[in-house]
Amino acid sequence: MATVEITAETFEKTIADNDIVLVDFWADWCGPCKMFAPVFDKSSEEHGDVVHAKLDTDANQQLAGALGIQGIPTLMAFREGVLVFNQAGALPAKSLEEVVTAVKGLDMEEVHAQVAAMKAEDESAAS
Repeated sequence: MATVEITAETFEKTIADNDIVLVDFWADWCGPCKMFAPVFDKSSEEHGDVVHAKLDTDANQQLAGALGIQGIPTLMAFREGVLVFNQAGALPAKSLEEVVTAVKGLDMEEVHAQVAAMKAEDESAAS
């Protein structure tokens, strides 16, 4: 599957409609982003079951800010709508492959249980 361009308008739907989504936050002026792009594109070709999405932070500044993007490139991985990986910096191909393998191997029942527990803890602390 080829890498897809997403925007603030398509971000949430892309995350919700797909099991695993990797999002590369980048900008045209960013040298490390340009170095990471072919690595990300190659991964998209090797992992057709994983959506590889690119989001231009200059064109989508409000969303990038809301997501706390402070450096680019930043890679986020979502599985079943849950953010499971978030790291700034260009990854070498081997490290990106390790991230994809780890995300695919997650026990999502456990992850969802942890998210629910954290949400319940936050709600009880707020009241």
